[in-house]
Amino acid sequence: MLLDRFYPCAYLDSVFSIDYEKLYQLGYRGILFDIDNTLVLHGADSNPKVDALFRQIHRAGLKTLLLSNNSEERIQRFLAHIDAPYIAEAGKPSPANYFKALEMLGISREQAVVIGDQIFIDIYGANRCGIDSILVAFLRHENERHFGKRRVVEKWILRCWKLFPGRHRVLGDIVKKEKRS
Repeated sequence: MLLDRFYPCAYLDSVFSIDYEKLYQLGYRGILFDIDNTLVLHGADSNPKVDALFRQIHRAGLKTLLLSNNSEERIQRFLAHIDAPYIAEAGKPSPANYFKALEMLGISREQAVVIGDQIFIDIYGANRCGIDSILVAFLRHENERHFGKRRVVEKWILRCWKLFPGRHRVLGDIVKKEKRS
């Protein structure tokens, strides 16, 4: 089906709702992250919560790489307190730098997962390469009402994805469980 190329393997509220230890148990060894509107608001620097998330991911045994269409200067500013390689001006959704990222991490496409907020960029690029993907709800300012036409089409594609669960490539139960005290 035409839309399959745009379907993620999973759709979650945020990068913080993912059980990274479970991803490791499922055989994943590396994560290719988008930055803007995935990890932080567009153009924002990392923050203590995101920095702690990367430490948690690395403790779980997963490698990380930032695959971004942003400039090198922007990515380096974001990485001030995070130890991760990156590819700037990646040209997503073109497959070339997705494959370069796998090579840099020393993992196969079956061991990788892409996490991003854009269907036509992050998810489509991952699907073109045969890499599993997790779409997260895009971050936006609290009072932000305007978003582009592409987001409207993405919303429609996501509705179709939800209507046909038999067409999903499923990662398993990767939603982080709340720990009870």
